[in-house]
Amino acid sequence: MGKVFSDKVEQALQYIYYNERLQKGHEGRELLLEAVNEGDADAMCILARCCCGKQYVWEGHGFPEQEKEATMLLHQSVEHGSAIGVLVALRSGELTPSLMKKMPFANLQEAADKVESMAAQGDAFCQYTLANSYFWWDFRRIQNKGRDSFGSDQEFKAYMKENILKCEDLFWKAFRGGIFLAGNNLNKLYREGDEDIIPPQPEKAKDIARIGAEYGYPSWQYSYAGQLRDKEEYAESMRWYERAIEGGELDACYWVGQFYQLGRGVEKDYRKASEYFERCLGCEWGSMHTYCADYLGINYFNGDGLPQDYAKSYQLLTWAYQSKPNHNFGVYFLAKCCFEGLGTQQDYGLAWQYLQELDWKNNEADYMRGYLYCHGLGGVQEDLQKGVEYLQKANTKEAKEELLNYKKTLFGKWKRR
Repeated sequence: MGKVFSDKVEQALQYIYYNERLQKGHEGRELLLEAVNEGDADAMCILARCCCGKQYVWEGHGFPEQEKEATMLLHQSVEHGSAIGVLVALRSGELTPSLMKKMPFANLQEAADKVESMAAQGDAFCQYTLANSYFWWDFRRIQNKGRDSFGSDQEFKAYMKENILKCEDLFWKAFRGGIFLAGNNLNKLYREGDEDIIPPQPEKAKDIARIGAEYGYPSWQYSYAGQLRDKEEYAESMRWYERAIEGGELDACYWVGQFYQLGRGVEKDYRKASEYFERCLGCEWGSMHTYCADYLGINYFNGDGLPQDYAKSYQLLTWAYQSKPNHNFGVYFLAKCCFEGLGTQQDYGLAWQYLQELDWKNNEADYMRGYLYCHGLGGVQEDLQKGVEYLQKANTKEAKEELLNYKKTLFGKWKRR
């Protein structure tokens, strides 16, 4: 990789993009802050990207999203003469006519040429930035060309195709050089094509996750492990999930925990499963926290691999239930806790609310429904007919004992004995 930035920016790129497995993203961010304070325009651009969330930087770094800060830094990078800042601002919709007047470049092409020169020296960030200008059609504004610049639609389409395809080689270079995000756009290009200009080539996309995993990107190891999981290749899937975890992709803990929870590719081990679920929950970011809380809550409820603790179970399951709209994974256990007063106060009304959201067959749930109908509890109007029907469907020991309290009249109606 050629050196095209200042020493601090080069090292920051290593920590934030090229060697994210080192998990030194925050050290890289501090280096960028130092460089920004020294007036480094390229550092301003890259730091702006770090403020924009997982679409632009690995989520595993845990950088805060700061939209206003990002906009300010990006504008400053353009004003102070960063060529990559110009292209990134253009891509972000921030390169207004007034901002263009402040950049020390004669035109956009001059800035693009500088980025191209830096990319040619082997810098992956510049390769990715330049590739995006072709992939997202920013080259039209850079080159100041549109449909009116050509004599026919055919000539215009040929121009578009020639330029768009320049992104492919650049994305591959960036992908190999340390920018895991380049794989996302390659995947999109191959799977979707580009309108009627570039046809889809899905066969080229099928190996991107594996390649990214082999390059060592935690996010692609996570994706590749998911592909293997979908094929039910659980042992190999777990191997890649473990490597993703080593690199800091802690959402993978959920899936390894699930493998141990359900016995997929390994012997069932509720203790190990719970350890992975707890590790995932301990991460400040991620998308699998809700499901980890569900499984942990169930394991505490049943005493599987953990000491039985209804209060912890109820707390975890309630948090998971409230974390996502229409999330009903743990509603049976919540209903049971409220119905029996396990880990919380007995509350038939709340138990009924949870039972209403349970949309799969569950004998214990049918028993609770039957009991509530038969006794008119929890705001439910007493209805012996419905209650007995549920108790009969439940066919559990408790339901059979409860059914002994009712008998059918000669007219086919149920009444208490």
